[in-house]
Amino acid sequence: MEADTLEEKLLLYAKEGSCSHIQRLLHSRINQSSSLNINYRSRSKASSGWTPLHLACYFGHRDAVEELLKAGADANLQTNMGDTPLHQAAYTGRKEIVLLLLRYDACSNIINGTAQIPKDVTEDDEIITMLEAAERRERRQREKKLLEAAREGDISTLSKLLSGKEAPDIHCRDSVGNTPLHCAAYRGQKQCIIKLLMSGASPSTKNNNDQTALDLIRSDELRLILAAQRDKDVSSVVQKIEGPLWKSSRFLGWRSHWVIIEDGSLSWYSRQANALAGVRKQGCKSLTQAYCTVKPWDHCFFTLRCLDDTVHYFKVPSKTDSVATRKRWLDAFEAHSSFGTHHCTQEEIINAADGYGDVTERNLSQALQAANASQHKLESEVSIFLSMVKNEENCVLSAPLLLKAKDTSELSGETCSALHLCLELLSKQQEVWSLKLEQEEEKNKALTEALQTLATEHHELEQSLCKSRRSSTLSTLTSDDFYDAVSESESELSVSDFLSVASPSCEEDEGRDAPLLSSLRHPGALRGPTGMSGEGNHGNQSAQHNGVEKQRTSLPAPMFSRNDVSIWSILKKCIGMELSKIAMPVVFNEPLSFLQRLSEYMEHTYLIHQANAATDSVERMKCVAAFAVSAVASQWERTGKPFNPLLGETYELIRDDLGFRWVSEQVSHHPPVSAFHAEGLKEDFVFHGSIYPKLKFWGKSIEAEPKGLLTLELPKYNEAYTWTNPTCCVHNIIVGQLWIEQYGSVEVINHKTGERCSMMFKPCGLFGKELHKVEGYILDKSKKKLCAIYGKWTECLYTVDPATFDAHKKIDKKNADEKKGNKQSSVDEEPEEMPPPDAETVQVIPGSELIWKITPRPDNSAKFYAFSTFAMHLNEQEKSMEGVTPPTDSRLRPDICAMENGDIDLASAEKKRLEEKQRMARKNRTKSTDECKTRNAALGPRWFQQGPNPHTKAQDWLSLKGYWDRNYTHLPDIY
Repeated sequence: MEADTLEEKLLLYAKEGSCSHIQRLLHSRINQSSSLNINYRSRSKASSGWTPLHLACYFGHRDAVEELLKAGADANLQTNMGDTPLHQAAYTGRKEIVLLLLRYDACSNIINGTAQIPKDVTEDDEIITMLEAAERRERRQREKKLLEAAREGDISTLSKLLSGKEAPDIHCRDSVGNTPLHCAAYRGQKQCIIKLLMSGASPSTKNNNDQTALDLIRSDELRLILAAQRDKDVSSVVQKIEGPLWKSSRFLGWRSHWVIIEDGSLSWYSRQANALAGVRKQGCKSLTQAYCTVKPWDHCFFTLRCLDDTVHYFKVPSKTDSVATRKRWLDAFEAHSSFGTHHCTQEEIINAADGYGDVTERNLSQALQAANASQHKLESEVSIFLSMVKNEENCVLSAPLLLKAKDTSELSGETCSALHLCLELLSKQQEVWSLKLEQEEEKNKALTEALQTLATEHHELEQSLCKSRRSSTLSTLTSDDFYDAVSESESELSVSDFLSVASPSCEEDEGRDAPLLSSLRHPGALRGPTGMSGEGNHGNQSAQHNGVEKQRTSLPAPMFSRNDVSIWSILKKCIGMELSKIAMPVVFNEPLSFLQRLSEYMEHTYLIHQANAATDSVERMKCVAAFAVSAVASQWERTGKPFNPLLGETYELIRDDLGFRWVSEQVSHHPPVSAFHAEGLKEDFVFHGSIYPKLKFWGKSIEAEPKGLLTLELPKYNEAYTWTNPTCCVHNIIVGQLWIEQYGSVEVINHKTGERCSMMFKPCGLFGKELHKVEGYILDKSKKKLCAIYGKWTECLYTVDPATFDAHKKIDKKNADEKKGNKQSSVDEEPEEMPPPDAETVQVIPGSELIWKITPRPDNSAKFYAFSTFAMHLNEQEKSMEGVTPPTDSRLRPDICAMENGDIDLASAEKKRLEEKQRMARKNRTKSTDECKTRNAALGPRWFQQGPNPHTKAQDWLSLKGYWDRNYTHLPDIY
């Protein structure tokens, strides 16, 4: 505490300019009567991070500044705002203090928090002149250091200078015109020569005596390196050639392109205008070690095989002199291939000469061991020498003492040499890391450009195909045709539809698509036999509310527009990152937590009640299978991403009208795992599980593979059903209209009877006819087909006799084959066409039974994040719940509440605050022992624990059964 008092006094004296008091404090430090930090930083809000030198400079106390500088105060320390003492002196116009600081090596090029150097913060012409002169002096000093480092072979200093922010001119000269490369070449400094060449030094530059660095070199090895670099510079100009060529594509056949060969690389564009503008590049290939082959009987055709074994097929236009034209192109390919190979070879020579790699690391390890041994010997010898000196009382040094001094001196030299070798090896290793970093950055940049080019080309091709087919398709479509691909006429989908998958809070079965038909908004348009549930019989009907107070039908504020935000502008900076860790703007969110989104599984709880009411196991399986599909359908048309739950966050939902209560908790943050447990109010069912999506980035799309098991238990029949959700894929995340599909197999297993329902969520396919389709069978334990299930997860689900279903599929396939033969291929299947309004998109097979139909959305759904009636009240806080729900409930999250109320700025600020608070909490958790984590509820999951699923024995998160006791002490403060 005494030191703090002294340092606070020093700050006060510096501010007041009390030079005598400053001297007294500094003398006490010299006399070691007190411990004083002369660079102590102020903690007050007005001068946060200021040192005594900052204060003295700002208030113009020249004598105090000089005393502090003499005592060793750092003239280049920055405040919390990035200002140095030179910034303060320049800003306040203290000319004498500016000059004094410059004499003590204050840097005039340090940038502060507002991107200004000291010269930028003053309007005094004299101070500006002084600072400019200081800049020139610093620049010249850096150049002198670079020349000196090149002469002496100081690779560490040379590398530091060249990689610094204010790097000196690599072609700076001394008094006789020698550049650093001249100096290093004359002295034979191999490592410096290589570093200078790799940093852009030209071996062709001449000094005042008209000599290049090659003229001054003496070693044959170094001469080879310089000659190779000189030849590389000389050969860096090869003739550019461009013109039209036909290029073959796997799917589109031969198409005309404008091809350019330049600097050892091949590029092609769809038109010459695009090439001139440098836009819409169709592809690019390096010609390093590439070669061409021809067919003697075809004077137009030739192939190009590249280093990565890719083969490209070209033809010259037949209207020209094909033989001469092809020869001109073949000569150009050969010349540029030699050029690219030459460049590659010279780089390999330099890298080989530089000795990078594992050998350097091994040498570094050996050198460090040698330096360590020398250090121990030196310490021993110095200790002996000191004891001998103390024993010598007379002034005349004895011979043994002189001999020991000589030995100690030689050993010191050996230690210095060993340490110098370590420094050289470390410098070389640093260069390796720097080079690898530069290479990775270049690869990343090339990948980004290629990815965007590929996506743009693909989208343009799809659009051109659709436009060319549209008119003919409309005239030939019959009432039997139904196409479910993406529609241009549909209102645009927000990029946040993708984000519902590409975030730790997205569920794996989430997905909706653009082609959402008006018949789905009006269920009455869906015609077909009445099913076991009765048409329109769903859990949200008022008849099933049983006197519950009416819930709200809208949110406090409508959703925000996301039209101005590009998903690619975010993703292109995150290539190579784990997608679940990418921070997204709050505008992409919807005002719900992912835990609340999970609770929408229960929107169709009536299916579970119907399963309980059925006496036949097959009828129960139908209801459970429909319930599994309805969980996917709950995400239909939702364009917002739910908020990522915080670790320890919970959500409860009690619906007396639907007969269930639900609790969920975020049990893990990395990986993000959400666990839930729902049970019937009459104890007639239990539904539990955990969700963790595994994400894969495929360039144009993102795939969310579901991880986690869902379990439904019916105690009345002592039955348990388990299943996993299908895979969700989001397409066109870079360019084009965003759309989502669900695909993969879902198998619902009855663990008591052995019956199972195997359903296939069909992938879209090339022309989109299978989009959203679900088909499958209910099988007994001997795998005999008992019933067929078909429909769309965005619409409805039917059951029918398996023999009838198989026969219908055969007829459909036969009709499709006949139609394909009668129609032109361009008309047969149109991926962009949408059926007329109120049309049935599920072809109902005679004898089918409707078991589920999607619940219609309210009329104002589009204004409120496409919420269903069920979702509209998930964040509603009833008065009766105040003080009952725990403080970790999602309804109490400030960022969600702010967004729901229309305050996007507050929501964004609160989201950042909560994320930062969660990061700090995570750091604190890492400091705790495993024992503490298991005993302290604030450091781990409170309401769930890991254990084997009782039916599959796989690891799962199971409820601890204590939530509804309403004892919420010792919960973490997460908000």
